[in-house]
Amino acid sequence: MMTEAPTNPEQQALEAQEQPEISQDDQALSANAQAVPPHSSSSAPTLASSQGEPVVASAKEPSGEEMSFAQMLEEHEREEKPQSRLNPGQRVSARVVAITSDTVFVSTGAKVDGIVDREELLIDGELPCKVGDTIDLYVVTATAQEVKLSKMLRGSGNISALEEARDAGLPIEGKVTAQVKGGYSIDIMKRRAFCPGSQIDLRPLDDPESVVGKTMTFIITRLEKGGRNIVVSRRALLEREQAESREAVLSALKVDDVIEAVVVRVAPFGAFVDLGGGVEGLVHVSELAWGRIASADEAVSLGDKLRVKVTGIEQTDKGLRISLSAKKVMDDPWKDLDARLHVGDCVEGKVVRTAPFGAFVEVLPGIEGLVHLSELSYERRVNKTEDVVVAGDHITVKVKEVDLSKKRVSLSLRDVAGNPWDTLGDTFSEGQEITGTLEKRAPFGFFITLAPGITGLLPNSSVSPGARKELDKLSPGGAIEVVVKEVDRANRKISLGTVGGSDEQSGGGSAARGERGERGARKGEERDWKQHAPKPASLGSLGSALQAALDKKKK
Repeated sequence: MMTEAPTNPEQQALEAQEQPEISQDDQALSANAQAVPPHSSSSAPTLASSQGEPVVASAKEPSGEEMSFAQMLEEHEREEKPQSRLNPGQRVSARVVAITSDTVFVSTGAKVDGIVDREELLIDGELPCKVGDTIDLYVVTATAQEVKLSKMLRGSGNISALEEARDAGLPIEGKVTAQVKGGYSIDIMKRRAFCPGSQIDLRPLDDPESVVGKTMTFIITRLEKGGRNIVVSRRALLEREQAESREAVLSALKVDDVIEAVVVRVAPFGAFVDLGGGVEGLVHVSELAWGRIASADEAVSLGDKLRVKVTGIEQTDKGLRISLSAKKVMDDPWKDLDARLHVGDCVEGKVVRTAPFGAFVEVLPGIEGLVHLSELSYERRVNKTEDVVVAGDHITVKVKEVDLSKKRVSLSLRDVAGNPWDTLGDTFSEGQEITGTLEKRAPFGFFITLAPGITGLLPNSSVSPGARKELDKLSPGGAIEVVVKEVDRANRKISLGTVGGSDEQSGGGSAARGERGERGARKGEERDWKQHAPKPASLGSLGSALQAALDKKKK
């Protein structure tokens, strides 16, 4: 029970004589009360009550009542930030609260302030911090009365200092003096130490000699024979720091976060990036860009900085899997496409891949369109896409259709140069003799190329016996003399005959076949003409082209 502080000096002396002898524990408690830090609620001296409870002589609550030591301690603890128990070797961020001529006092969040030698923090004779700054330090010792911290050990020291650093896991500054068998020779506190090659960094160095001459921080892993056998590790220190940072990063990381990352590894299927603290995530190749890319190295390289969005955090049997997307922090290229691409535009693009039904061409970053097989050429019949274009080709195409709702663009390669039938004019006329080339044979005749994109039909009925022998020997691409018999510009057809021949010269074939045979031949010609003639762009969209390919595959 707290007693009220006497105001009469005589009464105070009398009560002091009547009090029992103060135990050592009570003396320590009283000493602690006087050692309350300046930023505590009070630093007033205390007296012990008859029950052993210290009594505050002058400290009072806002109401005017006097405060006991227990109340003062409780208020002091409320002012301090909660901090887990400090352990030797632990790295902490401490706030500078006071600076003296030889000591810097810092707040670590513990009940007592920490101390660090001022000289240890000096850089070129200057103290790089001021009151209120936060600095990273390592715990050397931590007791209820004192927390001693250090930036690292450096300079020279005796064996006890090395043992203290080893036991506390305290970083020590060392200089790599030479590369030796199995590792490196390190100069630490005027003593020679050895660092295995596997312990110099988190990953094997591309250039092992690159660290020679550099000053780094290490921790002592072995100290034997009075300091004559010292083994150190930089990797263990880096892993310890990385684990602390990793825990901080993972505790704050959540889905939909957008953060900046650095590419640390590139594989064909994607890029691994460092999110900080050694935490890695994967950006799949399909999430690197809006455009189609075959391999991740087409989009990124080692060391590139990327803004990525966290799309998934999953714990698997192999560890934590963090999925990321780079394209989801970029603008969707389809969003304003109607303002950048119009039907009828001729644009340059890159063939990104080919398929049996056509070629996909990237006309804008992230925008691909389809050039259907039927839109590849007017000059010849194309049976295989690769006969005209291959992946990587840069070509000029004409926009035929833009469907924003379905994100489809239909393109044409042949329309860039124009349909030769549209400019045919009076190039060919009835009775005109011309040299053509054999394109292909059909059961009812021969298709002859007269000009790029212009094909005529030489029916069997118009082939003379002499020309027949010549045609039978002719290979596709071979030249032959023909005469134009009829030009049907509306249906884009040209009928041909052999030079110097007639229908009757075909071995009397037309008279011998009879009327039924004649009708059958004409139907055959009509069917093949339809098959041979340029097809209209019935598959005006990517979806239609894909469906046609699937239907063909089913057949």
